[in-house]
Amino acid sequence: MTTVFKSAEDMLASTGLALGTSEWVLVDQARIDLFAEATGDHQWIHVDPVRAAEGPFGCTVAHGYLTLSLANLFLPQLMQVQNMQMGVNYGCDRVRFPAPVTVGSRVRGRGEVVKVEQVGAAVQQTVRVTVEIEGADRPGCVVDTVSRYTFNSLNE
Repeated sequence: MTTVFKSAEDMLASTGLALGTSEWVLVDQARIDLFAEATGDHQWIHVDPVRAAEGPFGCTVAHGYLTLSLANLFLPQLMQVQNMQMGVNYGCDRVRFPAPVTVGSRVRGRGEVVKVEQVGAAVQQTVRVTVEIEGADRPGCVVDTVSRYTFNSLNE
């Protein structure tokens, strides 16, 4: 179930709120290869299944930044912001990659609002997105995403 913020006031009162989980997403070799093309990162551990089979994980693994970028896919499934003028990605705090995401894994995002503050005419919200790997004890990524939203009500 997606959490809906209907106003700046809703958002400002959301610190500590659990946002639930997104849908599962398959991280297949095609997704890894497309990310390698987009970024120019063609390291064998990601794109050479034959060589990677002899490597430390026994198969190819997703790029850490591919795993991180999935937070952007998961966030709209975790929360929606209504009645805003604009929302922008402001940055990320504390990014970690506790476990590799091996090819063929399914991952999903779990969200929690860790901080909210008014910054001028905007609301800045920090959401911790944990990229869970199905059947694994440790996540593939934990990132605190920072977004800023402007609302008419803060500008009046």
